[in-house]
Amino acid sequence: MSQSMESFAELLNATHTSALHLEMRDFYGVPNEDADFTAWKASGTFDADLDSEYWQPWAALVRDTVSRGVTMRRARVFSHPPSDYIRFEHATTAVNVAAGEHVRWLPRRQASDLRLPGNDFWLFDDRLVQFNVFAGDGHWVNTDFSEDPSVIAICAAAFESVWSRAKDHADFVF
Repeated sequence: MSQSMESFAELLNATHTSALHLEMRDFYGVPNEDADFTAWKASGTFDADLDSEYWQPWAALVRDTVSRGVTMRRARVFSHPPSDYIRFEHATTAVNVAAGEHVRWLPRRQASDLRLPGNDFWLFDDRLVQFNVFAGDGHWVNTDFSEDPSVIAICAAAFESVWSRAKDHADFVF
């Protein structure tokens, strides 16, 4: 994504209880992941060191956020069979969990009867939604925000409906 880590950190730093992230794409064209994704496809291995240059900014932000009592939950809706990118995300999710995130997975087929928004989002303290808008090729286009209570309610309900059906990362295999 093109949003800076600093601006995202500001959002998390203003969060007091919960940060919820719903991901629904089968591929994200994130430029800073390209080399790691390519290497993982070739070798099946990746950098899992929370303190490495690659992971340290995210891991430190998550650790700091959860140490303040904020619960960070991420739910992923994906197509089955999974894309190579989703398999890569699944492999690297161990780092997210080790940093303090709770992550669950839901096959898209099990979400057919759920009401889901058109874009991935973060929901901060049930007060602010950040929609992440992507192009068809998976590249980030822009970020939209809403503080509209009806939009927040839609996103909160969508997240909880996915979360309640999804399997915890520790229990989930393809």
